Amino acid sequence: MQEWIRRIRRGELPPLIITVAITGGIQGKELNPNIPETPDEQAKHAYEAYKAGASIVHIHVRDPKTNYATPTSDPQQIRLVNKKVRELCPDIIINDSTGIGLFTTLEDRLRVLEADPEVASLNAGPVAWKTVLKKREPVRLRDEEVDLSWPPNFTWKEAEVLAKKMLEKNVKPEFEIYQQGHFHVLYYLIENNLVKEPYMVQLVMGVPGGELPHYKNLINMLEHVPPNSVVFVAGIGPFQTYLATLAIIMGLHVRVGLEDNIYYRRGELAISNAQFVERIVRIANELGRPVATPEEARKMLGLPKEPKRYD
Repeated sequence: MQEWIRRIRRGELPPLIITVAITGGIQGKELNPNIPETPDEQAKHAYEAYKAGASIVHIHVRDPKTNYATPTSDPQQIRLVNKKVRELCPDIIINDSTGIGLFTTLEDRLRVLEADPEVASLNAGPVAWKTVLKKREPVRLRDEEVDLSWPPNFTWKEAEVLAKKMLEKNVKPEFEIYQQGHFHVLYYLIENNLVKEPYMVQLVMGVPGGELPHYKNLINMLEHVPPNSVVFVAGIGPFQTYLATLAIIMGLHVRVGLEDNIYYRRGELAISNAQFVERIVRIANELGRPVATPEEARKMLGLPKEPKRYD
């Protein structure tokens, strides 16, 4: 507590790393026509968010075979998106999702790593997911209710296999923690030397079946974060801006974007990912928190100074 007070007095909170989650593996244009789906759309949104202040782009690649209605683990498609993003954003940190979508196997997750991301998400456990998939031809001819454990068939062994592969390929895992019990998995991987410091921890709050998006729960989750971690906060839906503001104040880092929230404010669909980043930059500026450049973010996360190429 005293350390935080001293750092505020001295203006010494670390530069704010902003991750932009430009699109997801579930909702698409059927819910918000501004969600980027094609490789060119994703690259454009990444570039706009990068120019606005994002240092990391979190990517779910979508399948051209279904008119981009569903996600894909095809490493060629993922590498194509990575390449297009890198051409426009020369030093942004590329973070590919191994969560992919609602119906994902371990084989799917491992295929993502063949695209050679700099960072990749690693879900640290399942949640009891419940949502409605809106009509979207050709894959859904009507609204469909989904009620399942996500990620499906999650086991400790799967987390271990995925962490080992990331270590082997020099891909930094971003541990997505949806509830406090998921820290068991993170500590297991640390104790077995399957992840290197600093640990990249994403606290995801507000997912149905996950941690309730309340400031008390955020504080409680921070009690379990391992030392030498770089902690991000992702609030889902209407909790995005509120939790991001708390993260800025507390010296943590943030994730925003159309994957997590399709509305800019109540009743108003967001028009771009950059819109979310611009708002966070304004809030950070008002609170006296500098925004990290990609170079600063790389240093804080222990990533190579030289960005990966996708030529």
